[in-house]
Amino acid sequence: MEVSSLNKTLILLVLLLATFTTMSLGQGNGRGRQGTRVGFYRATCPRVESIVQSAVQSAVRANPTVAPGLLRMFFHDCFVNGCDASILIDGPSTEKTAPPNSLLRGFDVIDAAKSQLETICPGVVSCADILALAARDSVVQTGGRSWQVPLGRRDGLVSQASDTAALPAFNDPISVQIRKFADKGLNTQDLVTLVGGHTIGTSACALFSYRLYNFNNTNGPDPEINQAFLPQLRALCPNGGDGLRRVALDTGSVDRFGSSFYENLRNGRGVLESDAKLWSDRRTQRFVQGFLGTRGQPGSRFNSEFGRAMVKMGNTEVKTGMQGEIRSVCTTTN
Repeated sequence: MEVSSLNKTLILLVLLLATFTTMSLGQGNGRGRQGTRVGFYRATCPRVESIVQSAVQSAVRANPTVAPGLLRMFFHDCFVNGCDASILIDGPSTEKTAPPNSLLRGFDVIDAAKSQLETICPGVVSCADILALAARDSVVQTGGRSWQVPLGRRDGLVSQASDTAALPAFNDPISVQIRKFADKGLNTQDLVTLVGGHTIGTSACALFSYRLYNFNNTNGPDPEINQAFLPQLRALCPNGGDGLRRVALDTGSVDRFGSSFYENLRNGRGVLESDAKLWSDRRTQRFVQGFLGTRGQPGSRFNSEFGRAMVKMGNTEVKTGMQGEIRSVCTTTN
């Protein structure tokens, strides 16, 4: 009787071990349990991170504006049907053609990395994972802190410009911003943290010049703009001037990743209306204040929090297992 019970126990343990092994292997080839994990390609394409990093590094050195472009691209991808690289697909009425995405840059960096990976690991690495890594590497290239990126996403099959209505807009009030982030499983702290990505990059005058001259039909500027900052913005974006002219979102830090963005918000130097509201609204101001601190080095906390929030956002509605596909070329489905 005791021997029989022992044998049954051993058989059960063997079956459980076999099950866990199968699940582990399934995660490695994209056909197993749902979710992403660090080291997903360790066995199937071990050079994936170094190849993406090299592509981003070369591109940013040649053109620093690529870094914020890649960071925004990942954000815009994740907010529309999840992080599935649908933003990379070419064609009429795709996400790439929508107004919020019309000025994004860095698509060629993703294509270059994908081309190299298809040579050494054909059909293995998704475009969605390449984009997630490129976003991280763009932050590192501009002085931000690195973080581990869980991988295992698969590429989406659908890309529609109409779906970009889910994206936060430059003039969204805080209540709308909070709702849009909540719809993606992100809380108010995540909102304030991720918008901090505006510490690098620029905005077109067309997206904020209405704040400078006739805000809300008052024939005057937005009162939240620092009066000492207003002439500077007006000089860069004269009334009736070139709406495509680019202006730094974080004055003095256009190519350097750090917490100075929040200092500018506190000082009335937020360029976009949606950014400026982060300071004027109590629901978000407390998180901005948290990044500012009182003494010490608040920037270090922002760096660590940004990586955490990026991982959280990077797992938004991801496709894994048998969902989606692994594209051969990022600009089109197979």
